[in-house]
This record gives sequence, structure tokens and C-alpha cells, in this order.
Amino acid sequence: MKTVTNKTQKPVTVLLPRGKTLHLGPGKIGHISSKDAEYSGLTKLVEARTIEILDEGVRPTDGAEAGKKRRAAMQGHTWGSRSRRSGDR
Repeated sequence: MKTVTNKTQKPVTVLLPRGKTLHLGPGKIGHISSKDAEYSGLTKLVEARTIEILDEGVRPTDGAEAGKKRRAAMQGHTWGSRSRRSGDR
């Protein structure tokens, strides 16, 4: 698998082989097969610096994703063990 990153500030539609498309918002990432990465339509977008293709697990070194800090998972509100029934007061 390869990771595709939209390097522009506009949504991009990436045409893939076998009639498939990949829609990427500004600065967003998507995944394609390694075989699809060699498609001529993708290489043109890479040369135009519209998208960047990386191996799976490799993070972008510049652009929109690099400057973002990772947020810790937010904990939801936990309810106490107290019952809400009126007879338990």
C-alpha cells in the first residue's frame, strides 16, 4: 500500500486505473495499492507537485500534515455509579 497526500489547498480528484477515483481534501491523505502508484496519471500529478506518494508508514516531512501536533485521545464524560432511579436517593 502507498499513501497519497494532497499537497494543495484545494480538493483533488485522482483518477486511478480500472475506473476508480480517489477524492482528497486539502492536505488530506488516502491509500492506494502499490501497483496503482505507477499509473501515468499519478506520475503527472506528482511531477506537478499536486500530490505526494509515500510508502505505507512513512509520514510527510513537509506540508500540511507535518506542522500539526498530534492530539491526545479525548476522554468522554463518565457517569458515576449512582443510579438515576428515584427510589435510590
